[in-house]
Amino acid sequence: MRPVLVNASRFHVDIQSDHLLPKLVALGNRSQLPDRGKRFASVTMFGLAVVCTVLITLSSPATGFAASYDDAVQQYRNGEYDAAAATAAFEVERGVWSERWPRLLIQCQMTQGDYAGALQTYQEALQRYPTSIALRYMGLDVLRFNGLQDEVGQAEADLLTQMQRAFAGYITRDNLIAAGRFLTGRGEDAREVLEQFYDRVRDRDPEYLHAYLATAELAIRKGDFQVAANTLQEALKLGEETPELHHLLAKALESSDGQAAAEQTAIALKINPRHLPSLQWLAERAIDRERYDEAKDILNQMLQINMHEPSAWALFAVIAHLNGEYDVEKLMRASALSTWKQNPDVDHLIGKKLSEKYRFAEGAEYQNLALSADPLHIDASFQLAQDMLRLGEEKIGWEIAGEVAKADPYNVVAYNLMTLRDRTSKFTVLKQDGIQVRMDAKEAKLYGDAVLELLSDAKRVLCEKYDVMPDKPVLVEIFPHQNDFAIRTFGLPGGAGYLGVCFGRVITANSPASQGERPSNWKSVLWHEFCHVVTLEKTNNRMPRWLSEGISVYEERQRNPSWGEKMTPQYRSMLLSEDLTPVSDLSAAFLSPPSATALQFAYYESSLVIEFLIEQHGHEALLAVLDDLAAGIPINDALTRHTGSLQRLDSQFDSYAKERANQFGALADWSRDSLPENGDLATWKGWTRANPTNYWGLRELARSAVEAKQWDQALIPLSRMQQLGVLTGERDGPLEWLAQTHRELGHDRQEIRAIQDNLAQSSDALPALRRWINIGQSEDQWENVLDASQQALAIQPLLPEFHLASAVAAEKLDRHDLAVEALSALLELDPVDPAALHFRLANAYDEQNESFPAKHHALMALELAPRYRDAHRLLWKLHHGVLEEGSSTADQADVEEPDSVDVPAIEEEETL
Repeated sequence: MRPVLVNASRFHVDIQSDHLLPKLVALGNRSQLPDRGKRFASVTMFGLAVVCTVLITLSSPATGFAASYDDAVQQYRNGEYDAAAATAAFEVERGVWSERWPRLLIQCQMTQGDYAGALQTYQEALQRYPTSIALRYMGLDVLRFNGLQDEVGQAEADLLTQMQRAFAGYITRDNLIAAGRFLTGRGEDAREVLEQFYDRVRDRDPEYLHAYLATAELAIRKGDFQVAANTLQEALKLGEETPELHHLLAKALESSDGQAAAEQTAIALKINPRHLPSLQWLAERAIDRERYDEAKDILNQMLQINMHEPSAWALFAVIAHLNGEYDVEKLMRASALSTWKQNPDVDHLIGKKLSEKYRFAEGAEYQNLALSADPLHIDASFQLAQDMLRLGEEKIGWEIAGEVAKADPYNVVAYNLMTLRDRTSKFTVLKQDGIQVRMDAKEAKLYGDAVLELLSDAKRVLCEKYDVMPDKPVLVEIFPHQNDFAIRTFGLPGGAGYLGVCFGRVITANSPASQGERPSNWKSVLWHEFCHVVTLEKTNNRMPRWLSEGISVYEERQRNPSWGEKMTPQYRSMLLSEDLTPVSDLSAAFLSPPSATALQFAYYESSLVIEFLIEQHGHEALLAVLDDLAAGIPINDALTRHTGSLQRLDSQFDSYAKERANQFGALADWSRDSLPENGDLATWKGWTRANPTNYWGLRELARSAVEAKQWDQALIPLSRMQQLGVLTGERDGPLEWLAQTHRELGHDRQEIRAIQDNLAQSSDALPALRRWINIGQSEDQWENVLDASQQALAIQPLLPEFHLASAVAAEKLDRHDLAVEALSALLELDPVDPAALHFRLANAYDEQNESFPAKHHALMALELAPRYRDAHRLLWKLHHGVLEEGSSTADQADVEEPDSVDVPAIEEEETL
């Protein structure tokens, strides 16, 4: 049969070979070995001085071919794989002279798991189009999934040979993109691939979608999600809607905006309901939410499209592992590897998902399996590094991370991590009782000892309560910069809103320095995170997020009633609405919440579940659930064993939560139906006159009056809210308004009561603590000053004002140990008069009979202020006190303490 010759748009790149061809020859010679053992040996394959002449030759395509091919491609994009395959097979059989038809046919066959058919199509097409780089690149996976791994090495060598020939002359845009993808997979320099392949295609044909997709794929692979998102946004302007485009955009947005990523996935599946990568994305999100039945349904959809789809079987293995069905897990993994036994992506995916569930040890085992199949699998290597670091195996973890950064210099996450390591190497390390704390050197001097004391106390209390003891050191890293915390925790800058994260025996936390003017209570944060250490240790990291978070928030409140999430009017409304999540689905509330409030509510609701379980079934039942989890029993089964059926648990907790909500402000009117949409002070005064117990109206009236500084008007609704029992201690909330109002009106006693109420409800009420300190100082109530300043230091230990207040109060109360702590901290904060601080420290140590540090600080005071008379007197006393202790009686008789110290009659230097 005579072939039908068809002209199509061609994109030719004529590359002068003086620079490029010799390097391609060297690469080709190097790559004859099937194991590709030198993949990273030449990361500068392309010289930046390559001179290219780009020619675009446009011919008039045959109308029938263009329409037929475009229709077939659209069928494929819409998920009509059988129809697209039939059209492509017909054209291939008809002998149309265009390599795009067999490539489309192979794509259809591979998508549907017809690997044998794809191999036949590939072998026949290769005979006809031996110069096609795109065809040969597709053929690599065809060979792999047909179990012909031994032939892949030679096929790669043949592909490189063809690339050498192509770059010596002309190359189409399809072949240029395929060559870039091939070289990217071999670990070649990402920037040079981008600039000399993808950018060249985009520069000469700005409307060629696949150049944008390839660029985004490369950026995502290197962890540069912003570049990927920007590239794909440009691609959207082309107006060529494909599921691949929206799926890649979902991956680019996932780490920063989960809701937007879900929307992009929905668009991709609207275009193609059978798009395997998007279905995989949905299945992974269902696993993240612990909706395993939903995930299985999605995976079965994938297997209906391709019964051999490795990612589907791999995710089935993940679910089996999480359910403790380890024999099933092995079978699922074997199915995933049935067509390509050395597929490293299978074990990498299984391990990655297990690590996301905090199963770092199991995840690391799978990454090692992936690396045994492909020692140069960068993603598996880096995931293994992350797993090791999160397991506290730092030496191994940092070594692997360094190797990845060296082998892949454009890997953004690896680069960030190694750069961070250089900065954190200067951190101070504090150790005590099996706990190791790393923090900024200056911060360590200010409150490092308090951190160690808090963590040691948490270890003692919580380990005893949950009957477990970590058998390895616990590492706590506190970062003064939020981006450093995010890089250490998530690999990328971002993560705003997270105060701390626990991986098991490793805790990362933001210091107050990274949180602005109103930081959170660092003691509350670290207690919360150490509770995670205990419960994760108790369960071998086998616990759902809601249970882990719920116990930690609950234990915060047990330690200090002002810590942790508490009932608020907003939470009351959510408990009584559809926002209340059943216990059986509570982990889903933590993934991609619609708002920051929704996420905080998930923490509160989870803690409420713990309260319910303990009230109804006792603490022993909770411990039994944790023991079952450690044994590999799934959470729903463990709850059923110790609390009854899940359906009954969901129903009982629903009633419990609603009862708690209704108890809060039981006398208040909570309706919103007739609230004015917008109103000024006069509007709210009139409305609350008709609705005198409506919380929302009273709150708006109070807010409007405070903003207008009409304190008499503000006091009326605030007092009414106080009578209704609905005043809460959130930041810039009603209790803060009430205290401010009483202060402005000169109601001293009422202001103190409002401050105390606020402090009882809020763990980070810094303005209230500052005011409480001022009141105590003015009235010589030093116990109050000391207590308030200590509470303030648990929020903001980096400001001198609270250390100074603590020092003065401690001195007044003869609490010399606390005075030493506060005065030592003040010396680290660039004081105006360090000599006076040294003198006060010398006195404090002297009062504790610690003569050596007392003499040291007296001498330091004199070094800074040589005419400091009080320091001279103290040093004389300390010196002769030491002599008296170590001298004979005769010696002592010769020593007389003078009434005064003889110093030059020069005016003393000023001191504090």
